[in-house]
Amino acid sequence: MSYLNNQDKMSTQNMQADRPLMVAVTFLVVIGLMAIFSASAPKCIDMGLNPARFLIQQIAGVIVGVIGLKFLANFHYKKLMTYTLPFAAFVIVMLILVKVCGTTVNGAQRWLNIGPLSLQPSEFAKPAVVMLLAGVFYKDAKIFDNNKIVTAFIPILIMVGLIFTQPNLSMVLLLLAASVAIYICAGGSVQLILFSGALMIPLLLLKGLKGYQSSRITTWLHPEADPLGAGYNIIQSLVAFASGGLYGVGYGSSKQKLAWLPEAHTDFIYAVIGEEHGFIGCLLIICLFWTILQRGFIIAVKCQDMYGKLLALGLTFSICFQGFLNMWVASSFVPATGVPMPFISYGGSSVMVSLWMVGILLNISKDNVKKVRFGNVRSI
Repeated sequence: MSYLNNQDKMSTQNMQADRPLMVAVTFLVVIGLMAIFSASAPKCIDMGLNPARFLIQQIAGVIVGVIGLKFLANFHYKKLMTYTLPFAAFVIVMLILVKVCGTTVNGAQRWLNIGPLSLQPSEFAKPAVVMLLAGVFYKDAKIFDNNKIVTAFIPILIMVGLIFTQPNLSMVLLLLAASVAIYICAGGSVQLILFSGALMIPLLLLKGLKGYQSSRITTWLHPEADPLGAGYNIIQSLVAFASGGLYGVGYGSSKQKLAWLPEAHTDFIYAVIGEEHGFIGCLLIICLFWTILQRGFIIAVKCQDMYGKLLALGLTFSICFQGFLNMWVASSFVPATGVPMPFISYGGSSVMVSLWMVGILLNISKDNVKKVRFGNVRSI
């Protein structure tokens, strides 16, 4: 009997995390490092830099991400509720600093340089929003509640507003999509979401979009109308996919990355993978993200409490929706958004935060294993 009691007191640190999820993420990270080196080396050589410069910087982000993943995988997810508001406040302060002294690249002020480090605080808003909403919707899905407005909705609106002014409309849409998914899965009203969307979308299209943002929609519909201007990126991306065919031209042999495909190591890295590894390589990426989506939803379903369910679902949705959105943009299924592909696109903040989010998912999965094992023991 004492043996059973001792076993019952074991922490989740001794439990096996979701292995398929870990394998899928590991494959994506390794593929990402290989793709970043292949896509960025010619650019570095042209600039007179170390060909592996972007690869080294990405490896640094992966190392920090893995350290955070290991910590969060052993840090019980329910304790995150205590740190949700401080973390949200930290993200808001970072976003304000971006507005005050952030670095502007290609007309967007999204980066904050801290010594040798360059952070993109909007990436940290993804887990912050999920944690805030999971913390207020796990009891019920009522929106018009003063406590929820103060503790969750106001911080989220501040973050979304600051990100929108960077401007970073793609991240705003990602955060809103994750919020809607969490709200609906918490038992929220679908009719309310449809009604709100019917009011907000026309207003956003008429008043909220800047010139370059609205032009992306027309460019998406008719890229051939301006092949050397607005439609250049997507045309070159499609050329890369066409050149790759079924099996690709071989690792490191992409021609589009040399001079024709801008942002080959970030927004359009999926096109480089398509050219070098063909349809087979693209299908592998899709299958890996699909595995993460499936395992994340299974973890959410198996979780015994609503907070863990919403947390797992929100984190899974944020990672996978962003991944598939990047694929859709590179393939011209949707207008260009400028969203990096998690684990694969170059960006220390992106890979770091994505790995941290996976760490929380692994902790929830380990807690599920603990409850199943010891639940069966107790029943005996």
